[in-house]
Amino acid sequence: MEATVAERGQITLPKAVRDALGLTKGTTLKVELDGGRIILRKDVGDALSKMRGRIKLPEGVTTDDVMRELRGRAPGDPYPPPDEA
Repeated sequence: MEATVAERGQITLPKAVRDALGLTKGTTLKVELDGGRIILRKDVGDALSKMRGRIKLPEGVTTDDVMRELRGRAPGDPYPPPDEA
């Protein structure tokens, strides 16, 4: 695939790339230089910040509870867990 630099330094990303990454108008890309390469990365921090606060946990469930469910016991957690003692 190729992209041509326009007069004002703009490029158009091929449609296959935009579709594969879900890039739409207004999507922010991070630009990095690596020697002679340009690296474009989708800014997922923007997507995460939009989601922050939208997921509600059931009453009495903490984010720590959810993380333990996903990852297992964390260093420093009591063993056995209080609910299994």
